[in-house]
Amino acid sequence: MADDPVGQADTSKPDNPSASRNGSAKLDKYFRSMSKHGASDMHMKADTPVKFRLQGAIRNADANALSNETIEAMAFEIMDQRQIDIYREKGSIDLAYQIDSGDRYRINVFRQRGRTSIAARRVPREILDFKQLHLPERLADLAHLHQGLILLAGITGSGKSTAIAAMLEEINRTRACHIMTIEDPIEFLFEDKKAFISQREIGLDVENFHEALKCMMREDPDVVLIGELRDQETYSAALSAAETGHLVFGTIHSSSAANTISRILELFPENARDLIRGSLVFNLQAIIGLKLLPGLQPDIPRIPCCELMICNSTVRKLIAEGRDREISVVMRNSAHEGMIDFTDSLRSLVDRELISTKTAYAAAPNPDELKMRLKGISVTGGGIIG
Repeated sequence: MADDPVGQADTSKPDNPSASRNGSAKLDKYFRSMSKHGASDMHMKADTPVKFRLQGAIRNADANALSNETIEAMAFEIMDQRQIDIYREKGSIDLAYQIDSGDRYRINVFRQRGRTSIAARRVPREILDFKQLHLPERLADLAHLHQGLILLAGITGSGKSTAIAAMLEEINRTRACHIMTIEDPIEFLFEDKKAFISQREIGLDVENFHEALKCMMREDPDVVLIGELRDQETYSAALSAAETGHLVFGTIHSSSAANTISRILELFPENARDLIRGSLVFNLQAIIGLKLLPGLQPDIPRIPCCELMICNSTVRKLIAEGRDREISVVMRNSAHEGMIDFTDSLRSLVDRELISTKTAYAAAPNPDELKMRLKGISVTGGGIIG
């Protein structure tokens, strides 16, 4: 990256206190460089060149390695004293930051081998729609539901937050309601349209998730985003909100729709799993699995591969009976209901010349099955149908 700018200090203060803390001319130049080059992530590690992730690949910035003292000083410039104290005590802290251009960054400052490191994810200021993101239009139908739990599954950097933002913006644009987000930290900033939106940041607006979730029911939301569902408490709150008539969104680190069910259950003791499974049967509406892949076309450098499981009567029966592994078969046979599995999504991306066959095979859950589908052979639960 030969053109990494150095920039000038910006002394203006944003109206939104969650957007920026004190400002940092030293760190801002790297964030501006991320925006200029379209980098998704930045990594700073002591005595190592700054690294950017471009189109999925890590590249060194054209800049000198930074010392631990320099990195720590830049991190502390954008943190308040409370955050600095948390970092010093726990060894890591999450925060959001915004530069003068309006671009936002989700930042994790963490200690490794006794030194300070920074990992930053760029959050585009524009919220794109499903077509612009190359996501199935079926997601818009899910956004129009009024009750239930919708989960987005995938690894870090798979596009979960971006997809949820598109779904919330669809609701914001079309429905008069109250949308509430509880995030750590806030990523996308929404402007009220037909809906009005309350966004609460953990540590800034409310002390912790427990307090935010306890107060949520008194704040009259219709639609709720509970950021990352990471433990019993957040899952229980999400299911409780869905049971009481809210539409709830959340993310989970999981590789597939079927695996998501078991991932949720593993968070609970065995004697509570039947109760949670029963709640999922009645309240789960859909699981959207995402992978972000390198694209073939210059104007689409990264493109999502999307798996969509919709909870129809057959899927609910399988969840109730603990037959989670059979869900993938139902998905393969339910394209007429809008369901799609990763293999068929990969086939479609290859057919439309959006990704290479090499990329598709590397991402495929079962490369042999993908090879058959690329040849026009469908594998169903009952055998092979040409």
